[in-house]
Amino acid sequence: MQPFSGRAAVAGVGMTALTRASGRSELDLAVEAVRAACRDAGMEPAEVDALLSYHMNDSVPVVQVARALGIERLGWHNDIAGGGTQAASILGDAAMLIHCGMARNIVIYRALNGRSGKRLNVASTGPQEELTRRYGMAGPIPLFALAATRYLHDTGLTEEHLHAVVAQSRDNAAGNPRALRREPLTWDDYQAKPYVCTPLRTADCCQETDGACALVVSGVLTGPRIHTVVRGGGPGCSAMDSAPDVSAIFSGHVAPMLWRASGMKPADVDAALLYDAYSWLVPRQLADFGLAEDLDGYLLERRHAWVNRHGGLLSEGYVHGLNNVAQAVRELREDREVALVTGFGGSYGSAALLTAP
Repeated sequence: MQPFSGRAAVAGVGMTALTRASGRSELDLAVEAVRAACRDAGMEPAEVDALLSYHMNDSVPVVQVARALGIERLGWHNDIAGGGTQAASILGDAAMLIHCGMARNIVIYRALNGRSGKRLNVASTGPQEELTRRYGMAGPIPLFALAATRYLHDTGLTEEHLHAVVAQSRDNAAGNPRALRREPLTWDDYQAKPYVCTPLRTADCCQETDGACALVVSGVLTGPRIHTVVRGGGPGCSAMDSAPDVSAIFSGHVAPMLWRASGMKPADVDAALLYDAYSWLVPRQLADFGLAEDLDGYLLERRHAWVNRHGGLLSEGYVHGLNNVAQAVRELREDREVALVTGFGGSYGSAALLTAP
């Protein structure tokens, strides 16, 4: 068990409305989400003594948010460079700060105008640029579409299985008022969606979203506990020039680390919040984390309905995965015992286990 296990609680969550044209600055969005998280935790922003965020040059620095909130004495604070890989591991950063006595109440936020502002899907942003740009692969979708093609070939999964992932995501989102996509997605509707880059259609890709999400992580307030957090990676779809398997994503590397560090097993998980930037990542993670076997029947029979009950990044919206963490907290407050949340960045990423209060 990790030294910080159980010492930090996610005491509050807050979100703005998710839209495709907020008409607001990232600062406004961040402040609204943070204030909502503080209210949810039953505390004032002035009680925050540490502030963390992650971004890809598309957000607002933590010191500006602190100033706007009226936090006069700010302790540990950090703007972490990165995207989806941070969605789970930033919980570990907060838990370690609390464990070593550096902070008592930490705010984590992610704010972006991901549709009306800087759009991640229109420019190459990763270390693979030198390899991929010469082949006309600009941005993450062509890169991960290539990996998806190999994955489908190796597993025998087809577009019917991808449709099952997206359609279930829409069904899960139907009762979520925050979700951008709540309408059913029939097989015919799915096939009518245009390809972005084969085999990925528009429906197979996460939403481009304006919005913000914030969490309060505390050592003195109550809430779901941060049990285990791991981060790592290896060769795979982020380093195709040297990868033995271009379809290998972070989960294959971090899953053994997670179960070893936590002392838990896949059967203990009753809430799975998987980073579903693309539909094929769901079955890949289900298999890598040991949550499902016989993916063919598992997907087509919709036995994955318990995954991303809010609709995930495919249907609720895309706040770089932090909204999935917020959903994990909601479910643990209700009737779940152990939640798995993941953070994807190709071959590199993170995973966390949270437990009920």
